Amino acid sequence: MCLAEKEKIGRIFQGVAQEAKQHLGELQKPKKRVILLAGPTAVGKSAIGIALAQAMGGEIVSADSMQVYRGMDIGSSKPSLEDQKLVNHHLVDIRQVNEIFNVVDFYYEARHSCQIIHARENVSVVVGGSGFYLHSFIYGPPNGPPSVPELREKLEAEIELFGAEFLYKRVVELDAKYAATITKNDKQKIVRALEIMTLTGEKVSSMAWSSRRHPQNYDFRCWFLNRPRESLYHRIEKRCMKMLEEGFIDEVKALIEVGIKTNSSAAQAIGYRQAIEFLESKQTEADYARFISHFKQASRNYAKRQLTWFRREPMFRWLDLDMHDPEIVVDMIRQDFENGLT
Repeated sequence: MCLAEKEKIGRIFQGVAQEAKQHLGELQKPKKRVILLAGPTAVGKSAIGIALAQAMGGEIVSADSMQVYRGMDIGSSKPSLEDQKLVNHHLVDIRQVNEIFNVVDFYYEARHSCQIIHARENVSVVVGGSGFYLHSFIYGPPNGPPSVPELREKLEAEIELFGAEFLYKRVVELDAKYAATITKNDKQKIVRALEIMTLTGEKVSSMAWSSRRHPQNYDFRCWFLNRPRESLYHRIEKRCMKMLEEGFIDEVKALIEVGIKTNSSAAQAIGYRQAIEFLESKQTEADYARFISHFKQASRNYAKRQLTWFRREPMFRWLDLDMHDPEIVVDMIRQDFENGLT
């Protein structure tokens, strides 16, 4: 077993021990409140999160699966150094781009971050658009058998030989409900889904959510920030172009040099996958125009999937950011936190 694997296992066991200790310690006292801010890409979550944290003496825990990686700055809309000076951020720049970071890692590290924040008597503000990460943060990480190296290698070889779409169709046939939550480009999730179903004979959707409908050891105050579709799509396309102006292509070139393509999750992220495809093309004007079109479309499609996911999450209350000034939104969430409104 290599050093990195030992360190990862150590982090997980440390997380389990801390989680158990926290459960025992909190049995006799009220649950700590934690604010969760979710919403589709480009809706304006980060700005509201920072304003809220400043108003309440809070710290932000990032629930973004790509902001954990060093160098994935522009494409992940990572908070600027100035923003990080204004408000303390957790789970930003904690991994190299060629290292794996999954939902189990997020669960334990995010929970640990909240423990640190509460020990300082500050407010935890968890901000992100990953429905899978936030669901797991509330209810616990997904169930499932440990990975079997021989089976994993076989599935990874199949996906390289036949393509991700071919294996994705197999997931659709076996578990259409789970397949609807991922895309044909999510190689890592496709392989893991097939691995789980092969080992257990059960659907991933039934395993992932059954027996996990009770929020764990925090009083979660959950908000989903949204905008009307036309307004949201305009913001998405505007942000895509802003990323390009800020040097997104050069960022991806640098990430290729340090191994982003060895991390299927990072390499398949929205924007990064399209940029890698462009850089591997002849890079003509037509290729660039196609890249921009695909980048915008993939971002819009991702927003649609986020909306679909959170419509199934009963704990989240929806706020239309086009209908309320940011100051009012911050005050509504702050009052809910302080007064425990339902």
